[in-house]
Amino acid sequence: MIDRAMRKLGRRDFLGAAAGAGIMFIKPERVRGTAANSAIRLGLLGCGGRGTHVATSFVHNTPARIVALGDLFADQLAAREKYFNQLGESLGHAKIDPALLFRGPKAYEQIAACKDLDAIIIATPDYFHAEHLDAVVAAGKHVYCEKPAGVDVHSCQRVAEIGEKARGRLSLEIGFQLRSAPPLVEMVRLIQAGALGKISVGEAYYFTKALNLPDWPNASPVERRLRQWYWDRTLSGDFIVDQNIHVFDICNWVLQAHPRKATGTGGRKGRTDSGDCWGHFAVTFFYPDDVHVNFTSTQFGGGYSDVCERFFGTRGASESHYTGGVRIYGEEPWDADPQASAPTRSTPVGRTSSFDALKDADAEKDKAFIESIISGKFHNQAAAGAEAALTAILARTAAYTGREVTWEELLRSGQTYDAGIDLSQFA
Repeated sequence: MIDRAMRKLGRRDFLGAAAGAGIMFIKPERVRGTAANSAIRLGLLGCGGRGTHVATSFVHNTPARIVALGDLFADQLAAREKYFNQLGESLGHAKIDPALLFRGPKAYEQIAACKDLDAIIIATPDYFHAEHLDAVVAAGKHVYCEKPAGVDVHSCQRVAEIGEKARGRLSLEIGFQLRSAPPLVEMVRLIQAGALGKISVGEAYYFTKALNLPDWPNASPVERRLRQWYWDRTLSGDFIVDQNIHVFDICNWVLQAHPRKATGTGGRKGRTDSGDCWGHFAVTFFYPDDVHVNFTSTQFGGGYSDVCERFFGTRGASESHYTGGVRIYGEEPWDADPQASAPTRSTPVGRTSSFDALKDADAEKDKAFIESIISGKFHNQAAAGAEAALTAILARTAAYTGREVTWEELLRSGQTYDAGIDLSQFA
């Protein structure tokens, strides 16, 4: 199902098209229930740190407005109501109508059914993405869903099926803003045009520090688990799925394929938080045409952080950092940093700079999503989002089991996570 859906989708649909600069107005024939020349009305489902960041980015980078909020917890909802009202006031927007504040376990259904919205940002814990995405699409809303599409095989397959329901009538985007970063877009274009020749091997890593979360000492064990879901391997998929997925998506993008199999290892050593996520992974992916990609990651302690992908081919090599440069070495040298001297065959790989490859990524992603709604050229990233999540799940499964796992075996497994949480207690 996943592979069929991805073949039907095609890679161009995943990339979309960046919108041009300037004021954008909604066309009434494109968005149900919206009057002519009114800004797109966004709802935010999941009012935590990531959801707040994404919604704020939309407000700053597009004419879209946050007009509704939904969250499981009253304190989080109230804090974001105050924040977005203050942000909106600074831009001349009206305050959020109290009737468009949705709290509790049914908040996702209520915000999906709201007739005063054109699109919804989903930024709830990863475990709930597929369920919440299904409700939003069924209600006929455009949707920007944070990555990952799912935390297990079943939820990824469900997202691919939801994507088929949305095809041609709604924009459905997954939060891979790195694919909208201009330096990465150009690097991948050059690689796929042959700048590296025949790629033989790659390496990638995602080294980062521990994620510090509040203790919530007065919360019940279930509430604490939900509030600290980043530390919970079922709710987050482990950090290899929640965070490292960005690297896997870029590898799939560059190689225009998903891995056929993977081997891996890892463990929790180094982590001191109360959760059950691992602290480090080391995985080898086997892509088509016998291309091997070695990946390592950490999420504990402090100090050093860096993210990078490198590919080595018969005509050159590439590297792409979040910060520190995006460039190609070899027969067709290229550097995304206009202040850098052109790389040569003798330029050492790994040189550093203050270049920020992701500076425009959020803005370009935001504008492209809004423009897709306005123009009626709807994006559908469901299958590609499922592919990236499955790549991360393949790596996680190989590491957890300590053996080689193939893509076909993973899909056949029907792997399904059960958080064992009754949300009705939070009504």
